[in-house]
Amino acid sequence: MKFTVHIPVGEIASGEFQSIAAIRQMAAALETAGIDACYVTDHPAPSADWLHANGHDALDPFTALAFVAAASTTLMLHTNIVVMPYRNPFITAKAAATLQVLSAGRLILGVGAGYQKGEFEALGVDFHKRGALFDEALEVARMAWAGGPVVFQGRNFNAANNEPRPALGSPPPVWIGGGSSKAVERAARWGDGWCPFFAAPTMTAANQESGIHSVEQLGERIAGLLDVRAARGKRGPFDIVIGPRMSLTFGQRESAERYFEALAELAEVGVNWAMVDPPYACRQAYLENVQWFGEEVVAKLRS
Repeated sequence: MKFTVHIPVGEIASGEFQSIAAIRQMAAALETAGIDACYVTDHPAPSADWLHANGHDALDPFTALAFVAAASTTLMLHTNIVVMPYRNPFITAKAAATLQVLSAGRLILGVGAGYQKGEFEALGVDFHKRGALFDEALEVARMAWAGGPVVFQGRNFNAANNEPRPALGSPPPVWIGGGSSKAVERAARWGDGWCPFFAAPTMTAANQESGIHSVEQLGERIAGLLDVRAARGKRGPFDIVIGPRMSLTFGQRESAERYFEALAELAEVGVNWAMVDPPYACRQAYLENVQWFGEEVVAKLRS
């Protein structure tokens, strides 16, 4: 089991996480703890109602992770998730390729279709066409990274012998977010991994509908996804990424023991990456929780 852990550089209100010194501290703590990757999210223009209810801040994911890359050596850099329909696919592909090159191949490009209608409207993108735009962007990004001229007539653009650079000999793995049947289909067709989530009562109705509701359901979706991949002749490595449904109480050994059991249950159905969001009332609390997780979970699991 590998771990991708939230690095809270987007917590703008606190003022404790947006500095080079803070990023260096957090990146060092994550690497010392044996964490495999850190993740940030993507919200260019969220709804104010959502933001002030149960939403969260977000810095630009590619810029934020570039700073993390410069402050670390082994930590993978995970976008969780970039909403592909928000941007022209060549812009997203260029940002991802730049980070992949400058980080020496440490990017994991987690992507999704998005769900905030108000954010789509603010960005001038048709919310109702997000699925088609997402599929288009996944195809075009692969073409952009492959090298050479690209010819592609898109819904909102026309690439007529355009040549994006840099070409990538080793493109970033693409993890498709979402738990719906359509997300499973996309992951099987375009992805190197699938990153669903367990539904929770605090989520929006749309997210509760597309979320996973049990480990049994998760296992069924994974089995179906792998069958589709096999039918398409895709038999290479494929990641399944989701955190346990239980809430880990940091600092409690008993909770860590239950967490091991939850991880084992996920591993049985094919999960090989777990997402983790340590509490972070302040930067020191975040550092302490990362250290505890490294000592009480990562080290013990791998020993």
